[in-house]
Amino acid sequence: MAEFIEVREVGLRDGIQNIKTVVPTDLKLAWIKAEVAAGVRDIEVCSFVPPKLLPQFADAEEVTRRALGIPSLTVAALMPNLKGAERGAALGVHRLDYVVSVSEGHNLNNVRRSTAESLADLQRIAEFLKTIPAEKRPRLLCGLATSFGCTIEGNVPHDRVVSFAEQVAAIGVDEIALADTVGFGNPNAIRTLFTRVRKAIGQNIVLAAHFHDTRGLGIANVAAAIDVGVRHFDASLCGLGGCPFAPGATGNIVTEDVVFLAEALGFNTGIDLEKLVAARKIVQEALPNEALYGQVAKAGLPKGFAYADARKAA
Repeated sequence: MAEFIEVREVGLRDGIQNIKTVVPTDLKLAWIKAEVAAGVRDIEVCSFVPPKLLPQFADAEEVTRRALGIPSLTVAALMPNLKGAERGAALGVHRLDYVVSVSEGHNLNNVRRSTAESLADLQRIAEFLKTIPAEKRPRLLCGLATSFGCTIEGNVPHDRVVSFAEQVAAIGVDEIALADTVGFGNPNAIRTLFTRVRKAIGQNIVLAAHFHDTRGLGIANVAAAIDVGVRHFDASLCGLGGCPFAPGATGNIVTEDVVFLAEALGFNTGIDLEKLVAARKIVQEALPNEALYGQVAKAGLPKGFAYADARKAA
């Protein structure tokens, strides 16, 4: 059996959070179901932010409840604070995702808090989750935004990222994601920093990657992360998304292209690329005025393409 790589869909949260066109609830659910039918196992379905701040997620609770009714799907949601965590836990999400920027300037601009305040809130969330019985407790992921650089501060020292990872691990998270939020990362930096963070946090915490394709290195960075043992990747169908503090940038790495890369390298994703590409029609219907990205969707699968798991093709 081929080694498994998990490609996690974040388009329904990171992909659409800054888009003014509100995607109807039924189309969000159709999108989720189409990806699950294609084999996607993990989807970040919304953000638990106040609707007045992001009308896109006014239906967060309904989307979450309906997504939780889909068999075999890990339902994740972004929470900005303890209140958001309480909402998500009450609904029964499988994973709560929290983000703190390693860059002080980015954190202040993004969530209007210092990094120390954000880490203190993460501590409160971790303590809250401990009050939930283990069999019902959501997993806790902390994304370290701007791990590879910041449009406000420029270079972010690797030592600072490692320190943040150690602090977050000590708080008691289940997973850490290193995020190239504004697209400063390159393959050498990816290999170096992921290796250092893994050594610092040990083997018991999942270490994931969240890359953007701001300067066209997204898929190269995925390959570099795979080289050093990363097996969990966030991606967005059609490459939707992007950070508001990186003007003019393209969005997240493209889910379809990441799946193709992983399968081409001999890793099993469990995802059917033809079905995944077909799901783009739902996004096109929901967001007719948005630019959609993706090389596999444009060029198609190469002749003779074979999935890593031979049983899947049988």
